[in-house]
Amino acid sequence: MNDDIKKGLMGVTVDVTAVSKVMPEINSLTYRGYAAQDLCSQCRFEEVAYLILNGELPNKKQYKQFLKDEIGERTLSKNLINIIKQMPKKSHPMDVARTAVSFMGLEDKETTDNSSTANLRKAMRIFSKTPTALAAFYRFRKGKKIIPPKKDLTFAENFFHMCFGKVPNKDIVKAFDVSLILYAEHSFNVSTFTARTITSSLSDIHGAISGAIASLKGPLHGGANEEVMHMMKKIKKPENALKWINNALDNKGVVMGFGHRVYKSGDSRVPTMREYFGKVAKIKKDKTFEKIYDIVEKVMIERKDIYPNVDYPTGPTYHLMGFDTDFFTPIFVISRITGWSAHIMEQHAANKLIRPLAAYNGCKHRKVLELNQR
Repeated sequence: MNDDIKKGLMGVTVDVTAVSKVMPEINSLTYRGYAAQDLCSQCRFEEVAYLILNGELPNKKQYKQFLKDEIGERTLSKNLINIIKQMPKKSHPMDVARTAVSFMGLEDKETTDNSSTANLRKAMRIFSKTPTALAAFYRFRKGKKIIPPKKDLTFAENFFHMCFGKVPNKDIVKAFDVSLILYAEHSFNVSTFTARTITSSLSDIHGAISGAIASLKGPLHGGANEEVMHMMKKIKKPENALKWINNALDNKGVVMGFGHRVYKSGDSRVPTMREYFGKVAKIKKDKTFEKIYDIVEKVMIERKDIYPNVDYPTGPTYHLMGFDTDFFTPIFVISRITGWSAHIMEQHAANKLIRPLAAYNGCKHRKVLELNQR
């Protein structure tokens, strides 16, 4: 391969961003300069969403208005609810999310307005309505009555309510809130870069987020949290874990939830999510997946010197909360909408069409022969 070609854009810096950065000096992912783990301990997800979208943490007045705006946009149109009811029940929820956001773009009166103020309003509508759409499908495919959003619940509480008809105890809600904060943003990952690439053609925010959702679906990106759970279900019980992981490594199998393009000595989000995974396991009185987690992690570090990424503790945490495995990545979506939206607005503010070159390695020039000569 030509040394000048950076496959996967490895090591290539393509633009600037003020949204987030992994800061090696403090070994932490930061949002607008704040360490993600500090935000987890000090803030609700809604405060972090405001930060990512607006650049600063809100004061009391700004926060009150943000909550009012988010709650006010949760309800879906009758048309979108009817479309969700017509979707095949075997549809992957990520495809439902992509379709729902795309349809929101058809309904939104500001779809073609790419001004920063219009995009911020549209971002709020997508942010508020997407959880409602996903929860509606969650209920519909199980043959259960769709539960509308409630105005007196937090973002996290409302999602539990719409999916299960009840809100769990505050510690489980906090663990869910933490997962949303940790998933909210991560610089130029593949789905964010997809969103920015689409935006660079001056397309709209609904189209850019629909494309980002399609990108996030892949198992090498957001879908990894689902694959982690599939792996743990294959292992079944802690007694099988050591043999399973050694066999996987001996046969050069792919072990999901480990390694990261940015982090080389451990994902800084993992300790926080691992802590809340343990708390949820304790509440649910089920240590099975926690024990599997520890065995697999130990072998991966000892044999491969590869550390877990945030998907590794998040997958089993969502499982213990009661969510279906194929809903793990859609939960990622409802969080990452904030990061995508911030990047889309940032791209619009200083746009240049993203159009890389490719090194051609096909056939040399040749002439077309007539049909009877071929």
